Amino acid sequence: MSTTVRSPSGSSTTPWLAAGLCALALLALAACSSPPRSGGAAASGHSESGQASYYGNEFQGRRTANGERFDQAGLTAAHRTLPFGTRVRVTNTQTGKSVTVRVNDRGPFVKGRVIDLSSSAFKAIANLNAGVVPVRIQVVD
Repeated sequence: MSTTVRSPSGSSTTPWLAAGLCALALLALAACSSPPRSGGAAASGHSESGQASYYGNEFQGRRTANGERFDQAGLTAAHRTLPFGTRVRVTNTQTGKSVTVRVNDRGPFVKGRVIDLSSSAFKAIANLNAGVVPVRIQVVD
């Protein structure tokens, strides 16, 4: 049995209450959402410096944040904020070697690291035994 609350004038407040709660729920969901990051344009020339690391073999074949399967042989990377599809030149500041990668994942989530690379991309700029190297990253057109 449902109970309808009536105001002193005798009108029902149930429809207004339900509509208000629905609107409140929609506002809460909208506040929790974020704008899509794929397909967005990153500022050409944007650069950062920090440490780069590479994905371990246990990630081979797993889904990345943009939905594609991770491939160690691909020239791809994880960045915290750059839009998916952004092409980034990663330069080892110790050797001057560089590689261009495409952002397809989120991360790294380790302080001081600015990018995680596939092992193929990391090999292009450093020996895998190094594990972590200082880099400068720059968005390219």
